[in-house]
Amino acid sequence: MTFLSTIKAAALSAAMIVSVALPAAHADEQYFPLQSYRVGPYAAGGTGFFGGFIDYLNLINIRDGGVNGVKLTWDECETQYEVERGVECYERQKSHAGAAAWNPLSVGIAYAMIDRITADKVPLITVNHGRTDSTDGRVFPYVFPLLLNPYSETSGIVNYIASKEGGIDKLKGKKIVVLYHGSPYGKETIPIYELLAQKYGFTVQQIEVPHPGNEQQSQWLTIRRAKPDFVVLRGWGVMNPVALKTAVKVGFPVDHIVGNVWSNSEEDVIPAGDAAKGYTAITTQASGNSYPVVQEIVKTVYGAGKGNLEDKSRIGSVYHNLGIVNGILNVEAIRVAQEKFGHRTLTGDEVRWGFEHLKLDPAKVEALGAKDLFHSINVSWDNHEGEGYVTFQQWDGKKWNVVSDWIAPDWALLRPIIEKSAEAYAAEKGIKLRTADDADAVTTN
Repeated sequence: MTFLSTIKAAALSAAMIVSVALPAAHADEQYFPLQSYRVGPYAAGGTGFFGGFIDYLNLINIRDGGVNGVKLTWDECETQYEVERGVECYERQKSHAGAAAWNPLSVGIAYAMIDRITADKVPLITVNHGRTDSTDGRVFPYVFPLLLNPYSETSGIVNYIASKEGGIDKLKGKKIVVLYHGSPYGKETIPIYELLAQKYGFTVQQIEVPHPGNEQQSQWLTIRRAKPDFVVLRGWGVMNPVALKTAVKVGFPVDHIVGNVWSNSEEDVIPAGDAAKGYTAITTQASGNSYPVVQEIVKTVYGAGKGNLEDKSRIGSVYHNLGIVNGILNVEAIRVAQEKFGHRTLTGDEVRWGFEHLKLDPAKVEALGAKDLFHSINVSWDNHEGEGYVTFQQWDGKKWNVVSDWIAPDWALLRPIIEKSAEAYAAEKGIKLRTADDADAVTTN
């Protein structure tokens, strides 16, 4: 997930930003501005994620009449995953009344929005990505890296590798290569891998793949010479299937490659064909369409001809399910906030309060029809991620199969690092650290 502001794909050179304007929000409407990307090199992720998000919003409207009578509305503004376009979309869409939250699914766009959304007091949701230190709500009151941040992801991956080796103490003397996308997203975890290597005694070698990742021969020859015990694939888009196919060409075993959360989709493995069999990747939500909430979307939304995915075979895919889970988190934050502030259109700051009190335990997740789709979330005013439980899935050539329990990151190690980084940012920007009382004060107009 990266800044692509200088990259202009020839096939997209004529594409224009399109925003379908909605009327000003009424008292019974809550608006979601969607900075989506349905064209370009990362369109597979965009169409799946925003398709699932919109499918869930449609489900709430059709089945429930909205959230306590408040209809959910949205429009899309095409970013092509480029920062400038994302910012233009923000400036265009923010004038719409009743904005609940921003969900750009882009590190680059998210970074560019932090000061803007903080001034405008509307939450920015960076599910599974974003600034690691934005987990610290004392400094970043309106940014929510829900479910997973880059450091907790790294800790989860290292813990999983340790489980494969027989325990955390068995990592000593092992060699891990991290193959990362050459972007701010890809580089985000460089220091935490170095730290964990020092802590647990393994050797780490980190190798960059320039965007978009079509050519990786030299990198994999380097890996073959290094003979690591495991390779962590921190990729995005076309980089992922190319990595798997190239690994097979140079003779590296695919079942010793562990993908990160943006290397875990069907679009990452299907193009690789047989080369992907046995590949394992981390995820915050399982794939498949057997979950009750997904079945309800098929019945209620697609049955009414309002499904967002053109290719219905993608229903229940990783990106689609992530969009559904993201929809659940946004809607439930609104529901929590409504219980305090009233069953009406909320301000962005009221929705922020809702996110800071979003607590979905496994029983509540089951009640929402999402048992085993995702684990739980427990957000607080100072922890904007919500515990970071992950699981791992392995590709068998046709589908993903869960191959681990839910794994928690090493928060005792990570939280002090996050706070130190956030406090440095606060000092640089002249930001006063929030208290619990500060967080409870809400702007209602």
